[in-house]
Amino acid sequence: MKWWNEFIRFRRFITPQIMPVVFWILVFVVVVQGIVNIVWGARTGSAPTITSGIFTLLFGPILVRMFCEWFLTFFRG
Repeated sequence: MKWWNEFIRFRRFITPQIMPVVFWILVFVVVVQGIVNIVWGARTGSAPTITSGIFTLLFGPILVRMFCEWFLTFFRG
């Protein structure tokens, strides 16, 4: 019951425990989107779409991590 008391008194936050799950879901979405852009660009012959897919694969997970860390700064003391 100690955990429950800490939770009720706002000494224990839920968001820091949920954020790793949110991070991996968003990384999955970003990687799939990057692959879709590359495949779509290859099928249509669009070099900018292929390039955006490559950049999404390279920098998308980094930006997701930065967003999650930024969000967690509100919940850590």
